[in-house]
Amino acid sequence: MSIEEEVIKLREQIEYHSNRYYNMDEPEITDYEYDMMMRRLKEIEKEHPELVQATSPTQKVGGSAKREAGVLVRHNVPMLSLQDVFSKEEVDAFVEEMQEKLENPEFVVEYKIDGLSMSLRYEGGELVMAETRGDGINFGEDVTANAREISDVKEHLKDAPDYLEVRGEVYMTNAAFDRVNETQELLGKKTFANPRNCAAGTLRQLDSKVVRERNLSLFIFNLQQVTGREFATHTQAYEYMKSQGIAVIQDYRICHTADEVWNAICTIGENRGNLAYDIDGAVVKINDFAQREQLGTTSKVPKWAVAYKYPPEEKETKLLDVELSVGRTGRITPTAIFEPIRLCGTTVSRATLHNQDFIDQLDIGIGDTLVVYKSGEIIPKVKEVKHDLRPQGTKRFQIPMTCPVCGAPTHREENTADIKCTSSACPAQLERHIINFVGRDAMDIKGFGAAYIQELVRLGYLKDIADIYTLKNYRDELVTKGIIGKEKNTDKLLGVIEESKGNDAYRLLTGFGISGIGKAAAKSLMNHFGSIDDIARADVEMLTQVDDIGEISGKAVYDFFHNPTCQELVTRLQSYGVNMTKEERLGGDDILAQKTFVITGTLPTMGRKEAAELIELHGGKVTGSVSKKTDYLVAGENAGSKLEKANSLSIPVLSEEELRKMIEEA
Repeated sequence: MSIEEEVIKLREQIEYHSNRYYNMDEPEITDYEYDMMMRRLKEIEKEHPELVQATSPTQKVGGSAKREAGVLVRHNVPMLSLQDVFSKEEVDAFVEEMQEKLENPEFVVEYKIDGLSMSLRYEGGELVMAETRGDGINFGEDVTANAREISDVKEHLKDAPDYLEVRGEVYMTNAAFDRVNETQELLGKKTFANPRNCAAGTLRQLDSKVVRERNLSLFIFNLQQVTGREFATHTQAYEYMKSQGIAVIQDYRICHTADEVWNAICTIGENRGNLAYDIDGAVVKINDFAQREQLGTTSKVPKWAVAYKYPPEEKETKLLDVELSVGRTGRITPTAIFEPIRLCGTTVSRATLHNQDFIDQLDIGIGDTLVVYKSGEIIPKVKEVKHDLRPQGTKRFQIPMTCPVCGAPTHREENTADIKCTSSACPAQLERHIINFVGRDAMDIKGFGAAYIQELVRLGYLKDIADIYTLKNYRDELVTKGIIGKEKNTDKLLGVIEESKGNDAYRLLTGFGISGIGKAAAKSLMNHFGSIDDIARADVEMLTQVDDIGEISGKAVYDFFHNPTCQELVTRLQSYGVNMTKEERLGGDDILAQKTFVITGTLPTMGRKEAAELIELHGGKVTGSVSKKTDYLVAGENAGSKLEKANSLSIPVLSEEELRKMIEEA
């Protein structure tokens, strides 16, 4: 590959991964891998200046400002990035350069927090604007409403200059991150890869309530601009900010020599595993503001600071065991248990193995020698296996086909690497199953929130979904303990639970949480068989004769109803009076049978739910997306992309009036 070809390839890769990191908050590679690509591109451009282009990633700052995240605002002060360095030699060179250009320079060494950059503007002591870095030079996004939901953001300063602008890093503690991902998993939503992605995605939310719930944090790391007061140094500005209750970077160190700077960097590196949040390096900056002004900036970085990125530290260790845990969605996660080693100043003995594909790819077996590392992130990872050191007879580890918690069969979901427990009665999945069971598409028990469910499970009132219908037996206890609230709230929820017994049985079938059986598939099964009992008696061949039920889904239904634990669950629900048969609705018929509809836009007199119920009452099927299998699109105002797709596939489009007319004429 020629130098020119390598430059083109590097630029394409860096642009792609920059977009994933800055704009999508979904990086696919580690910070270290990204830094190495950027470093290589800089080296080539330095050796071959004729190849430098204004559009090169080396000439840009950060990502782009996104209009959908908030109103674009012009920066008063550019929010530049920092020059990265990766070795002691580079740090020493920076210190020496500063000592040559400045008189007795003083350095501040501090944490480089792994989060999303944000500036705060104060006028007369009142917070008037919070903005993200955006493109770093011209525009950022106005996130003031969201910033006000961060407890570390001070909205009022008691001893304030006329104007103050400070810059900091919005981040998420590891504990807050774990809570968010736990909630995401409980609700069946996608989890976040790391705290930085979660913090960045949260700050850009249009709903400030989400920001408040996720408990973001903020450290201020720079004075951007001030009028009405003077500060001589960075640390002097820090002391003022601390007096105002502003959270600034913790444990910063003042240094005067290259050795002191390097020792401070090493101390931070050794301590980073003990912090409650992630850092991705250490920043070395000039303390004196006048000296900073003297040095100035390039188009991309200040000349008075560098960011040292810690190299991945890796060591060999022996794999002792693979521990299997079952998450609340049933996903089985393998974790390597190995002989303890010291990495980045902390002792580690565990690392995730992700899934069976990862185990197969590295060919991991118990007894193998693993290479474990920590990059800029805190979490230890398995890099490779030293197969030349493999003990005789060692075999690749295989996740078993039975759940390690409840013993039920497991299955691998189609088009994923996830192996999941199939049992709806699995204790490890209890909260998730109950949340699904009471949800809108299933039993629709309104007011039965996740917080109530978690507390009832914790206190032992709910051990499976059938226990929901025994809660009335503990009514006085629930009121006394205030788990659901006082008498009024408790009685209201118990009443809704009692009413749900009469639901159409498709809702119960949906609530079982059988893999691949959502509301539409449950309706198809119930329309075909008529009752839960008949579905339970059907074999796989009979089940797959139903529309929407393939071999995998059919097998999942069959396995559920032939699992003794699940059979007992169904029997208990039946004994509690929960309806097990299809609801025969007045006026129902099959005039729309074998027809598939999609509903989009705002209809004149009906909501989409009402329209779907009308179609289903007459035997039709309603799906959420347009495809070649769609027979009709029912469209109202603001129909959008579904209408475009229907037209492109020549699918007939009906108005609400035409739908009613079709039913009446039939």
